Amino acid sequence: MSGGFTFEQLRGFVAVAEELHFGRAAARLRMTQPPLSRQVQKLEQFVGARLLERNNRGVALTTAGSAFLTEARRLLAAADAAPDLARRVAAGSAGLVRIGFTAASTYGTLGEVLNLIAAELPDVAVALREMVTRDQVAALQTGELDLGMARPPFDTGTFASRLLQREALLAALPAAHPLARLDRPLGAADLAGEPVIMHSPTEARYFYDLVVGLVPVAHTDVVHTVSQILTMIWLVAAGRGIAFVPASAVRLGIPGVAFAPLDTHTSEPVELHLLWLREAVDPPLRSVLRVLEQCTA
Repeated sequence: MSGGFTFEQLRGFVAVAEELHFGRAAARLRMTQPPLSRQVQKLEQFVGARLLERNNRGVALTTAGSAFLTEARRLLAAADAAPDLARRVAAGSAGLVRIGFTAASTYGTLGEVLNLIAAELPDVAVALREMVTRDQVAALQTGELDLGMARPPFDTGTFASRLLQREALLAALPAAHPLARLDRPLGAADLAGEPVIMHSPTEARYFYDLVVGLVPVAHTDVVHTVSQILTMIWLVAAGRGIAFVPASAVRLGIPGVAFAPLDTHTSEPVELHLLWLREAVDPPLRSVLRVLEQCTA
């Protein structure tokens, strides 16, 4: 036998190994003893080792047989579970969903999303990839991601989206800064001439455009340009300047940093969206989207 073994041979071997008697094993499998003996012999030929010792008193497992019994049971359990797994995947209650997320979404939102999926869809596995929005868009188009947690705008012809979170934009200030002691939102006059740690116009385009549209930042006031909000906050803590960050950054709890509201025409301008291909029909993704309706804005 060169092609492999069959599940019938595995079941026959397991029955004999558990009964330690060919007659009882054959009765358990509702078959006669000669074909059962041939099944076990063919399995031994394929494995290349004797699995059972046969004598007049009965049957005993060899050392190789004991080791093989564990794997045989595992294979049979997987085979028995496969049809049910396929049905659950088709229904969307099992499977894999690959989610992309921006670094800032980890300040609370990502954990809430994952906890909700785990509670409602325990058999759906989630694979995570930290990516900026433009890389998430590319990965969704190539099929490397199923779902994004990204910043707008999006191509509405290609992608469907759902608002997940809306939050304020705050000024992050060194704790000893005089502006941190004002009991009111900061306006343009307050911020004029302050050294600014700015978002990168290429690596953090969403926040760059948002800040430029809401806060009058002079190019000459920019002392550092970085891509990650966490880096910004640490630079603020070091006294390098002020920064403009989403309200969720407060959760980072970095010492030496204070936060102040901004006097802007929009109270919660920072948006985070769920993003997926309009043509996506994967059942686990559809189930995740249904569950996440509970936490969308």
